[in-house]
Amino acid sequence: MSYFQTPQKNSCIFCDKPKESADKENYILYRGKSSFVIMNIYPYNNAHLMVSPYKHIPSLSKLQREDLIDLTLLTQTSLQILENAFRAEGFNVGINIGKAAGAGFADHVHIHIVPRWNSDTNFMPVLSETRVMPEHLNSTYEKLIPYFKDVQL
Repeated sequence: MSYFQTPQKNSCIFCDKPKESADKENYILYRGKSSFVIMNIYPYNNAHLMVSPYKHIPSLSKLQREDLIDLTLLTQTSLQILENAFRAEGFNVGINIGKAAGAGFADHVHIHIVPRWNSDTNFMPVLSETRVMPEHLNSTYEKLIPYFKDVQL
């Protein structure tokens, strides 16, 4: 409900949030050389992360080699962290490039990492089109931040 009640800006969270010095409030877990990790505040599943370059670029094909390597290594590290912190049994990792592909921020490429567990779906999405998150975003952030503090790419 807070999303619907908050006036929406026509801006890019992947550009705006890293410029602020409020990582905890913005759920930024890690800042790397050319990319960063941020929690999805409208997650598909618990601990849904996004890995994004700082550069406002619409597609992987437009990234410079060094930036692409940093983005990929940070995605790999994030997967390892989610395995350790949440004992994820699988992952959906995806990139929606372009509005036609369903990108919410079509002009700024980013990678979604959705941890999955066997039997992590229930009757709520089927019967009432409602997703249930077992943990508040703040709790998830507090669990993950110690893992990201030790990351060195």
